[in-house]
Amino acid sequence: MSTTTDLATAAAAEVSSVLSGMLAGNHEQVVHFYDPSTGLKAIVAIHNTHLGPALGGTRMWNYRSEAEALTDVLRLSRGMSYKAAITGLNLGGGKAVIIGDAKTQKSEAMLRRFGKFVDGLGGRYITAEDVNISTRDIEYMAMETKHVTGLPEILGGGGDPSPVTAYGVYLGMKASAKEAFGNDSLQGKKVLVQGVGKVGQSLVEYLGKEGAKVFVYDISAENLKAAAVKNPAIQVVEAEGMFDLDIDIYAPCALGATVNTESLSRLRCAIISGAANNQLADEDLHGQLCKDKGILYAPDFLINAGGLINVSIELEGYNRERAMSKTERIYDAALNVFAIAREENIPTIQAAKRLAEQRIESVGRIRLSHSIR
Repeated sequence: MSTTTDLATAAAAEVSSVLSGMLAGNHEQVVHFYDPSTGLKAIVAIHNTHLGPALGGTRMWNYRSEAEALTDVLRLSRGMSYKAAITGLNLGGGKAVIIGDAKTQKSEAMLRRFGKFVDGLGGRYITAEDVNISTRDIEYMAMETKHVTGLPEILGGGGDPSPVTAYGVYLGMKASAKEAFGNDSLQGKKVLVQGVGKVGQSLVEYLGKEGAKVFVYDISAENLKAAAVKNPAIQVVEAEGMFDLDIDIYAPCALGATVNTESLSRLRCAIISGAANNQLADEDLHGQLCKDKGILYAPDFLINAGGLINVSIELEGYNRERAMSKTERIYDAALNVFAIAREENIPTIQAAKRLAEQRIESVGRIRLSHSIR
């Protein structure tokens, strides 16, 4: 009896936690999936479908707890809604996380089982790649559901979206330079790229071609080696003194929340512009702190939207030229956000969120949300 009571108490606490998180972020739906035969433990969060079905990648991460995974998927899915809205896409925001070690636990069976779960959502959520999920993994999911993007080029998809994401971040960085320095040239600018995975590697290549002085940090020696191939002039720095460098631009390109009270007390830069999601540990507090310190923050969900744009093109028949062309709109969109923030004397993150929310609300009046099945 005590075991049953304990389980019921734990379940009630979990439901309360999920509902509290949904209410705080105005999420439409959160679904937990579990399959004992493959070890799959996953959460899908659908934030908003006013503009269309929720599109967002699946990441696999060895979270310390289910609560941490839930927090991550809720924040990421909300960011996808903003990302789609502010870039003019007719898509909603969603995200999925698979809890586990991708190196030791990921398998074909697990990914196909996850695909079946996604299929059961009836098209309200469309998945794609994210951290530790490759195009090959997407192929396995696609064996069980049509609600997937990010397929390899050989199968008619766009392949790895990282280069397009990096292109958008690069353009967002140039727009930031124009706002902060008066012109958008990055030549001679000192840029710290924190995290040189696939997106970071493409970004340092763009920066190298423009003549920027690039410093990089990553916990992976393999990533650092690959980045050096893209840009032999990079300078590797250590974690301990990373935020004490005298730089022009800080580009966070790994996991989120690196822009926080501690890092902002040390950062000496004019611009924060990178590829990571949820860069501000606390959007209100640290968005305002960036403004107070005179640091121009390029909202992450705007300038890293190239990957979403790239996979969204698959829904209409993939064309790389069209994907790159739509990604180029990030430059003007960023300048618009900066202008609003400057004119109204508000943090840039506040200006960007308001623009996204206005589009979701206005278009939502003339479109019905995708029905829950």
